[in-house]
Amino acid sequence: MAEKREKRERRDREQEDREELDERVVDITRVAKVIKGGRRFAFRTVVIVGDNKGRIGIGVGKSRAVPDSIRKGSDRARRRLWKVALSGSTIPHEVSAKWGGARVLLKPASPGTGVIAGGGVRAVLEAVGIRDVLTKSQGSSNLLNVAMATIEALKSLRSAEELAAMRGKTVDQMRPFWERAARAAAQTAPAEEAK
Repeated sequence: MAEKREKRERRDREQEDREELDERVVDITRVAKVIKGGRRFAFRTVVIVGDNKGRIGIGVGKSRAVPDSIRKGSDRARRRLWKVALSGSTIPHEVSAKWGGARVLLKPASPGTGVIAGGGVRAVLEAVGIRDVLTKSQGSSNLLNVAMATIEALKSLRSAEELAAMRGKTVDQMRPFWERAARAAAQTAPAEEAK
């Protein structure tokens, strides 16, 4: 009896997780395996899963049918979710990463800039919840490699607090300049009202 209840509760939790995650199919490619009788065709899909709050996962699924490959990719992405260090609606610092022949450069942007990115990079950044960023994709245009390079770049991000501890500086010095300006304006406003 207790086992059934545990299974039902676990299934309900998984159902809740499925509803709150943002799932994007980035790429569907037909791949061939050469066998004795000729070629056997299948589909490879790249699926990005994120919660729009700083968690991201990527999964690759292969199957003879497209819906099965999407399901497999989605399951793999849900199993491998990573936490990404964000700074408000952007990233804390500039970062670059390489995967295969693809190289991706990500730069923080001030609020209101939007996601300046294309293809696989845009899908990953929107799924993780970044709303203001500048990017450049160099090298290979293979969507799987570009998405993986973007995820590697996001994994290497450090928060302002971690950077300050590593460099021996204050946290305010490690924040982007628009955040420092906003904090300074907020601190001077109460002083002016007191006069």
